[in-house]
Amino acid sequence: MADRARPAKRGRSGGAPGPWDGDPLLSDLMPWSVPALRTGRDWVRSPDPETLRARWRRLIGAAGEERAALFRPSRSRTLRSAVAQLPGRAASTVRLAREAGPCPEPEPVRHGAFDRQWLLPDHRLLDAARPELWRVADGGQLFAVVQERPGPALVFGAELPDGHRSPGRGPVRPLYRRPGAAEPNLAPGLTDLLAARFGCAVAAGDVAAWTAAVACHPAAPEAPGRAGAGAVVVPLPDDPGLWRRGTALGREVVWLSTFGERCTDPADGRPAGRPRMPGGRRPFVRRPVPDTPAGFPAALAYDAEEEALLLGDGRIAPVPASAWEYRVGGERVLETWFAGRAAPRPGADAPAHGSLEAVRPASWPRTWTTELTDLATVLALLAGLHGAQAELVRDLAAAPRLGAAALRAAGVLPAPDWAARPASVLAHLEEGPEGQFALL
Repeated sequence: MADRARPAKRGRSGGAPGPWDGDPLLSDLMPWSVPALRTGRDWVRSPDPETLRARWRRLIGAAGEERAALFRPSRSRTLRSAVAQLPGRAASTVRLAREAGPCPEPEPVRHGAFDRQWLLPDHRLLDAARPELWRVADGGQLFAVVQERPGPALVFGAELPDGHRSPGRGPVRPLYRRPGAAEPNLAPGLTDLLAARFGCAVAAGDVAAWTAAVACHPAAPEAPGRAGAGAVVVPLPDDPGLWRRGTALGREVVWLSTFGERCTDPADGRPAGRPRMPGGRRPFVRRPVPDTPAGFPAALAYDAEEEALLLGDGRIAPVPASAWEYRVGGERVLETWFAGRAAPRPGADAPAHGSLEAVRPASWPRTWTTELTDLATVLALLAGLHGAQAELVRDLAAAPRLGAAALRAAGVLPAPDWAARPASVLAHLEEGPEGQFALL
């Protein structure tokens, strides 16, 4: 039986119960989570894949103490660390002290909420690589990461999150526990229960779409008495109409959040590939950034009157103010994106001369301008959905819901202990240290 999800007992903070205190949390519905990977050294990540290849050549071209100084050893990794290959990646497992081979192929990662960068997928370079995440990172996976407020409570991405952390940012929750979009990371029995209540098939992607609709926006439900990493509330409706409305909206949110890589459906206006603004409102490069070292933009600014992004001498317009003002964790996403690419200024934060971090593009790559245009487009389109998402949450608050008590009565919650652990991947051959193999 549906419940209004408003228990009489007090929340964990000791205050009066809130309107969402009896609703399930994301951690209830998606029980398996993994701490974000920790690189241990910044030079293994870059917005530009060619920069990573240049850094690798610089490292491999050095020897002895110079190679060690460039590498930056830590307690977890040195040039003599013996580690297995990352699952599904072809990097060498020879100790780095003797490595003379080619650069591992850079792989896209999600740096922060919306910044798509590149990483060297080499276990020897990463302090805490989280192999269980790499094992399920493929073309069908979807990753959810809790974000600090104010801003969206949650962000979905197609790329593996790289471990960039800020206060309040939660662990990584993959949608699937096995490669090939197999075995959903959902409380066992949840999709069957929802299908029976709504009279329609319910797949893992539908649950992800619903979650995106209610949580991936600034007006997402909050339960202050249940604060903590991963404490995102995901109220479930007990009405088929609300479910259909929310999942339709959420598919568009996921499609945009993954830059057109997931939840694609050309018939429903979500083609594979870069999302576009409607005709006449599409941002264009009105004036390119000069392709010279002297033209490297010193700042990113916004001209509200002209609806233009000012990238040094470059200009992109029209860009809605909603894209410029889009914030995650209280910070403008576009400014954070630019800060990760801006030329370092002299001072304590500048990379040391001769370090691998100092190896970077000599001039502003044109691809970065294209990526900035794509990001502004996605943020503007996401901001355009926030009103519909807030309205959905308001209607949900006034409607009967499947609260945690109803899920417990149905045997869905609590999820069994095994659901919170990585799944075994049988008959999966992975190379161990120095070329040895292990069967997992």
